[in-house]
Parts: sequence; C-alpha cells; structure tokens
Amino acid sequence: MSEQGNTMSMRPSPISATVDFDAEGIQHGFLKLPISTDESAWGAVMIPVTVVKNGEGPTALLIGGNHGDEYEGITSLLKLSSSLQPEDVSGRVIIVPCMNTPAVMAGKRTSGLDGGNLNRSFPGDPNGGVTEQIADYFTRVLVPMSDVVLDLHSGGRTLDILPFGASHVLDDKDQQQAALEGAKAFGAPYAMVMFELDAEKLFDTACERQGKVFVATELGGGGTSTPESMAITERGVRNFLIHYGLVQGEVEMPQSGQQYLDMPDASCYVQSQHSGVLELMVALGDSVTKGQPIAHVYDMTRSGSAPVTYYAERDGVLMARRAPALINMGDTLAVIADVVETLDA
Repeated sequence: MSEQGNTMSMRPSPISATVDFDAEGIQHGFLKLPISTDESAWGAVMIPVTVVKNGEGPTALLIGGNHGDEYEGITSLLKLSSSLQPEDVSGRVIIVPCMNTPAVMAGKRTSGLDGGNLNRSFPGDPNGGVTEQIADYFTRVLVPMSDVVLDLHSGGRTLDILPFGASHVLDDKDQQQAALEGAKAFGAPYAMVMFELDAEKLFDTACERQGKVFVATELGGGGTSTPESMAITERGVRNFLIHYGLVQGEVEMPQSGQQYLDMPDASCYVQSQHSGVLELMVALGDSVTKGQPIAHVYDMTRSGSAPVTYYAERDGVLMARRAPALINMGDTLAVIADVVETLDA
C-alpha cells in the first residue's frame, strides 16, 4: 500500500459514541455510523451500547451479535444491560449486545446492508463498507480501552454446538493461560482450546494481538435459544465478571462437572464433499473413535443409490454438527474434539 493510502486508512473512525466511556455511573446509548441508503439518505446504523463504571478497576468488553443469528449472547447482554448497576461493579463494563446490528436486524449471520461477515472483517477499515467500519471502530477504539473481552457466539442457523468457553494457543503463554482460565471459569459444561480454520480476520485475533485476554463461546445453535442455553450463558457472563474481578461473588460451575476439550488441528473438522440430505449417526456429546461411521449424505436427484458415508478422522467427542439436513459441498457436517480432562463439580 502506498504511503498516501496507508495514511487515508488510518483516518478517525466515522463512528461516534453517544456515551462517555470515562464517566462514572451507568449510561445507555449508541455507536452511530452514518450511512446513506435508498430508505434513508442521511441515516445511521445505531449500535446499542451500555457502559457501567464504578471507580478504578479493570475494563471488560462484553460482545453479543457478532453474528446476527446467534441469540444466546444477544439476549443475555440485553438483559444484563438493564440489570447491572454501578454499585455491582469495580471498574468498567462495556456491553454491546448487537455488535453487528445490521445482521441482527436481518436475523442473519451476515450484514443486511453489505453482506459482510463481521467476524471475518478484522482489523477493519474506516474507508471500507459498513462491516469493515464497524470492525475498525472496535479494533482501534473499544479493544484498546479493554483489559478482558468476552465474545458470545453460538451456532446460528446452520450449526448446533455443545456449550463451551474457548481460548486459543498463543505465543504469549501468560496471555494464553489467563484466557484458558477464563474459558474454564465461564462455567459452561465444556471448556475448549479451539483451532480456527482461518484466524487472520477474526475479532479474536484483533484482540489477542493487542495483548488482551480474550474468551469466546459457543452456546447452542439452530438460530434460537433455549431455557438451558440461556441459563448457561447468563451464569457464564456473571462468572466471567467475577473471575476477572469486576463483580463480587463466587464462580458457579455446572453441577454435572466440566469436560476440558482440545482441537489440535484441522482434522477435527469433517467437511462434506457432496451435496444432498444429511443423516448424522451420532449425537452431540457422543464419544466417537477414529474410523467410526458418523454420517450419511444421500443424493436427492435419484432414488436407489447408496449414500456416501463419512467417518471420524480421530477419537474424541462430537462437539458440533450441521443443523439443517440439507448440505452442500464444503459445508462442515461435524466437528470432533479431543477429551483432555473431566473435572468433577
């Protein structure tokens, strides 16, 4: 990139906040991004934000709606934004329930304005489209003021996933350990060291490269939430704030205990080489062995043909599966993780 182009890319973010992040007390407002569309010539994307600050202490950034069809995070943070009070907090909590508001309003994984996948758009660009501008604001404004970041994901419409808190393998082993401890303290039934197929443009990476303690989650899926998944999420958010010293209390672990899982490499992902209708032969949480048949894909264009069988490429536990039965080439149909340890309640 030319020197001129690099200078232009670093212009101030076009997003402005209606809250004062340094003010004591509680504020509810918006991150406003100017847009011009057929429906609104001088409009704005209005991203809701709540800031709760009480004296000195760490700053936690809590994110939901990075993808717009993942509802556990969106719902739990909308609830928290109306209940958390300054006297509950030591430090500062920044709550963004609908990070990619255009995607949330469309009920889709990607933006309803430019089709952008926010979690594949970091570090962002203030001169780019709406999605890149949102990514840039978080990278250059909100992440630098934060100490710990919680990004609440679930499977959305196309995946169903065991509920877990996740961290990553990092060069900085102290940072890695702090995140792993947070992932376990989140208190979901599972905790995970997660292998990403392509981490370069993730929000995770944008945070970790700034030295922040970053914890992600997967908390269910199917494009909905359940009483069980909401209970896990709400307990987990509170556990996260307690663990990192922002809220008083005791971390509450699941009564059934917790399994610690690992995804060491890409062989954990089983991806379809066929299109058709999917039949999973094992359930989420089931143990599998290498070579075990785990799925059939049936050709819907003709009858009388045998299905294609897919096999586990490793021992472990089925921790994610495709939710819709319709499947296309390239879709992930199953994810298998290693069981490292089972922790009693």
